[in-house]
Amino acid sequence: MSDPMRIRLQSQAGVTTVKVLMSHEMESGQRKGDDGKIVPLWNIQDVSATLNGKVVMTAEWGGGISKNPFLQFAVKGTKPGDKISLTWRDNRGDSRTDEVIVS
Repeated sequence: MSDPMRIRLQSQAGVTTVKVLMSHEMESGQRKGDDGKIVPLWNIQDVSATLNGKVVMTAEWGGGISKNPFLQFAVKGTKPGDKISLTWRDNRGDSRTDEVIVS
């Protein structure tokens, strides 16, 4: 399994800015390895975020996203104690979910 996502929150007046650093190699499928063969495509395809179980953000990614991608978005209507959960899934079927609590 991959390393945990690094998630940072900044809340002000009911709006929480979510900053996420995901640990993933993100191969584009266009690079050649040391052996001269194409390195197979391996990338995060889907990212979603929920606030207390309700989906607040979804994204579909392709091969053009960099290694260890960074994502930032804002969620309105948050309050201390709310739970924000982030999930990614890659094209090999691997996935990762991490949660943070709004303070």
